[in-house]
Amino acid sequence: MSALQTLSSPARTTEEWSLPFAVPPAPRRPAWQRAGKRGFDLAVASLALLVAAPIVAVAALAIVAITGGSPWYVQERVGMNGRRFRMFKLRTMVRDAHARRDEFAHLNEVDGPVFKIRKDPRLHPVGALLRRLSIDELPNFVNVLLGQMSVVGPRPPLPEEVAHYDEFAMRRLCVPPGVTCLWQISGRSALSFDEWMELDNRYIDSWTIAGDLRIVLRTVPEVLGGTGAH
Repeated sequence: MSALQTLSSPARTTEEWSLPFAVPPAPRRPAWQRAGKRGFDLAVASLALLVAAPIVAVAALAIVAITGGSPWYVQERVGMNGRRFRMFKLRTMVRDAHARRDEFAHLNEVDGPVFKIRKDPRLHPVGALLRRLSIDELPNFVNVLLGQMSVVGPRPPLPEEVAHYDEFAMRRLCVPPGVTCLWQISGRSALSFDEWMELDNRYIDSWTIAGDLRIVLRTVPEVLGGTGAH
């Protein structure tokens, strides 16, 4: 099954956006498993923020020194059951990057409704390094503490991406979005969109706390190696 609706029809704008399909229910899990996952999230996110605080501080100062602007980037994403939330990141691009997306659409290197460029012209001087090492995503752990994300789960999409989802892709919204996932440790942007959706659905069906721990432990060397990151 294709993981996309046809892209020949106009995409919904953010203002008129609504879910193109109902989000299917997540597999039923005992209450103790759900509580265990939340406890795992709180423990890992708290530790990650404590350890990463000096790295985030240095990166933020570098962004301010080089760009003269705010180091923080807050972007609207789609979470569990289609609920929108504001995701926190370190800013890796120039200030008008999103407005200039159409200008560089011909450079897009991935299929599906996702937009990624390996050497994006909109990156500021330290942006490429922050992305390669996923330092820009460390503030995501604040979203985990707020209950908007999980440590492990499908990466949260943009509303304009969800507007092109079919029922198969929509299933990834039945669980909380994550900071890392199977996609992160399986090649990331080197994978096709359909392969990405397959991995997310596999995770949804086979989730365990032990599995989450394995994904977290495998994420560290993948991030340090910059595999598929852009």
